[in-house]
Amino acid sequence: MVEVRKKEGESSSALLFRFSKKVKRGGVIREAKKRRFYKRPVSRRARRLSAQHRTAKKKEFERLKKLGLA
Repeated sequence: MVEVRKKEGESSSALLFRFSKKVKRGGVIREAKKRRFYKRPVSRRARRLSAQHRTAKKKEFERLKKLGLA
């Protein structure tokens, strides 16, 4: 949790600026976005198949690039 206290003679806009900087640096927004939706855990088999598919697509793209078709 991020906590900011007002300093002596500090304006409210400066306080708000300091608070928003601490929130960004603290990773609060990133964590909130990550937790926004539930993501079902992916099985080891599905991850492996997905990785194999990605590498095959990458190889195919490189082959087409060499032929000048991509």
